[in-house]
Amino acid sequence: MSNPTNSSQFHQNQVSPSHSRALIVPEMPVPVLDGGNPNTATNGAIQNERELLYNVEIVLGRIRILEDDIQKFDLKIKHHEANLEFLKCQSNSLDKSIKDLEGGLVAHRSSRKAETNSQNHENVQSEKDTIDQILKEDKKASSVLCREKSLQAAGCTLSKDILGIVAMLGKAPDDNLSRLFSEYLGSENMLAIVCKTYEGIKALESYDTEAKINIVSGIHGVGTITGKPVSGRFLAICLEDLRPYVGKLVAGDPQKRLDLLKPRLPDGTHPLGFIDFAVNMVHVNPAYLTCVTSSGYGLRETLFYELFSQLQVYWTRKEMELALPCISDGALSLDGGIIRTRGMISLGQREEVEVRFSVSLPASSMSLDMVESEERLRLMIWNKERIDEDIRREKSVLDKVRSMYTLKREEFMKFLDQSAPLMSKHQDLLGQREKC
Repeated sequence: MSNPTNSSQFHQNQVSPSHSRALIVPEMPVPVLDGGNPNTATNGAIQNERELLYNVEIVLGRIRILEDDIQKFDLKIKHHEANLEFLKCQSNSLDKSIKDLEGGLVAHRSSRKAETNSQNHENVQSEKDTIDQILKEDKKASSVLCREKSLQAAGCTLSKDILGIVAMLGKAPDDNLSRLFSEYLGSENMLAIVCKTYEGIKALESYDTEAKINIVSGIHGVGTITGKPVSGRFLAICLEDLRPYVGKLVAGDPQKRLDLLKPRLPDGTHPLGFIDFAVNMVHVNPAYLTCVTSSGYGLRETLFYELFSQLQVYWTRKEMELALPCISDGALSLDGGIIRTRGMISLGQREEVEVRFSVSLPASSMSLDMVESEERLRLMIWNKERIDEDIRREKSVLDKVRSMYTLKREEFMKFLDQSAPLMSKHQDLLGQREKC
């Protein structure tokens, strides 16, 4: 915001630097009027000139005062605009934190409700349950790999680049989400063997000269020795070859969650019922948090981002359907709704996938966390309300200052118009002096 007039330029137009002694009245030719007194005419001209110069000084002084006033209002406007911008940043940051915390609490309350309705807490998935489910898949490569004792007894020397099975590398926040995530991924993905590099993939399976599978080496060799030969195809995932998430991680998060932008509807608002992205709701087993590729990407940025991408999780089907305009990579709802990708929706009864993620925390620990989270949520909401009130006050003050600035500027422009004839006479006087 700039001053409405350039003072120095205005002064140059009105009072030239070469005539800085304008208040000193020089000797001028005395006009002789017919039948009049020469001295009287001269005195009148001098008096008129002095009055003109005096009035010009008054005008210039008033202009300087008005310019100073306008500049002060200009600085006040910038000050209040900066305050408003700072407060809005604080409010937006708190709003993001509140939505994150509310999402976690909604997920927990929903899972607790599902457990209460079923009245069967013993069904909550544990790591042992997951291992038992994998072992039931008798002739699957994942079952062979899961038999650690059998591998050791057989003297298996599979590559250290083989990390394990998808179902064992992460955990779900609760049993309901464990079932949803597993159903969304399907058995093939849940039983996929994850390798850090392609060397691990090659260690799993080799071929003879006729391009047939060598059943005495790799995972097939172990299966043959232990009496559980591998049959059928199985999925192997190479982390090094996946296209990783390349954005920022949530600062200070021990789980290294991805700093994904919350979805927004076309009108700019966040969809109701949005909890979080599935990729951030998976709890990576601590033993694998330090596992990174040669490029420095962890399991969440590679494996789980590849499996879930930006899959959104909502509280209900209804809220998920209302959020369709901002769903691109699919969505789940806690009551069983599944959108695979935009335009592809899974209907019908829910299916139980045998192999599921284990649950990350026992119910008692989650209850304590819930109490702490609710207290933090109340404090955040209280702080946001205080900041939003400050924003309203700051906006009101800014509007008043802008209004006063506008009035002062109008006063300035009006004064310039009113004083224009006087300043024009002053310019004429200066022109006469230059001729003398």
